[in-house]
Amino acid sequence: MQAEGSPIITAPMVLEKLPQQKPFRFLDEILEISETSIVGKYTYRPDEFFYAGHFPGNPVTPGVILLETMAQTGVVALGIYLTMKANTFHTDIMTFFAEAEVEFLAPVFPGTTVWIYGEKVFYRHNKLRSRVEMRLEDKSVAASGTVSGMGVRKT
Repeated sequence: MQAEGSPIITAPMVLEKLPQQKPFRFLDEILEISETSIVGKYTYRPDEFFYAGHFPGNPVTPGVILLETMAQTGVVALGIYLTMKANTFHTDIMTFFAEAEVEFLAPVFPGTTVWIYGEKVFYRHNKLRSRVEMRLEDKSVAASGTVSGMGVRKT
């Protein structure tokens, strides 16, 4: 519920502020967002730059890209939302990745659509830690863990 007089912050507004851009944006759509959680969606297109070398003839999405996808959703996008809520649309904060502990459970192949679920563990002093889970179309879990980031003022 929005507090009276507070601005309404929409998922498209948050997505527009995401600093990562193609070819390094791994969040197509924010399906749900609140002060406690986020759900995002991304489709790994067969022509993504990293498939040519990982692995030729049998491409699979690199784990570091899966981690980046989860961080862009569970830390960057959720962090932008929380910062906007707390600071009434201040845009002088950049979110930087800080740490992660992730378990990879299934390969993600070219053409696969994933859903990323993030749940805020804590947000204080511009630091955000989220539990994240990446699910495949059949609802199986491809990766899960925790990711953290820190909001830093732009210079």
